[in-house]
Amino acid sequence: MPEIDALGANFGSQTTSSQASLANNFEMFLTLLTEQMKAQDPLNPLDSTEFVNQLVNFSSVEQEIRSNQNLESLISIQAASAQGAAVGFIGREATVASPGASLEDGSAEWTYIMPEDSQGTLVSIKDSGGRTVATFEGEATAGSHTFDWNGEDLSGNAMDDGIYTMEVSAVNADGDTMQPDILTTARVTGVDFSGSEVVVELNGLFVRLSSVRSLREAGAV
Repeated sequence: MPEIDALGANFGSQTTSSQASLANNFEMFLTLLTEQMKAQDPLNPLDSTEFVNQLVNFSSVEQEIRSNQNLESLISIQAASAQGAAVGFIGREATVASPGASLEDGSAEWTYIMPEDSQGTLVSIKDSGGRTVATFEGEATAGSHTFDWNGEDLSGNAMDDGIYTMEVSAVNADGDTMQPDILTTARVTGVDFSGSEVVVELNGLFVRLSSVRSLREAGAV
């Protein structure tokens, strides 16, 4: 996962730099403190409270740097764990929260979840350019609904295979716009570690690992 590794490396570099800077400043502070103590009037010594406060401040900064080092270790562990989990997804069927789905051999499928009954539901299918290619009357009742698209546009022409996006427009009894959850299920064909979060590929559809809702063996009922 290059970017995550890079973030960790930058974070580690900053912590190392902070440690070096703190060490240099602490050495300078001790040197100044020693010189001040040498030059003080024995009959009227300098107030030691300020010296103590500065020592406490140095100690606090040191503890913060150590906390950052522990955080670096946790980031590395989490990144490795996410990578290992994602690799195990390949070949399995994943249900993900995504309005996109792959049209393959004239078939694409989504599931949309209505939070409550609607006065009317409109399902729109859009191509990769955002152009609406088909519209349908959707289910108005609350709950989960499966929608199968045969890949035909408004004129009945078969669309090319690829990624298409579903939009669901609905209003409740009070006339308020609802935001149904949209899910799609497909076989995981790859994972991408190049970004700040692991990305899962499903037949050309790319979603973040955090979007995966469920996972099962391919072909399992």
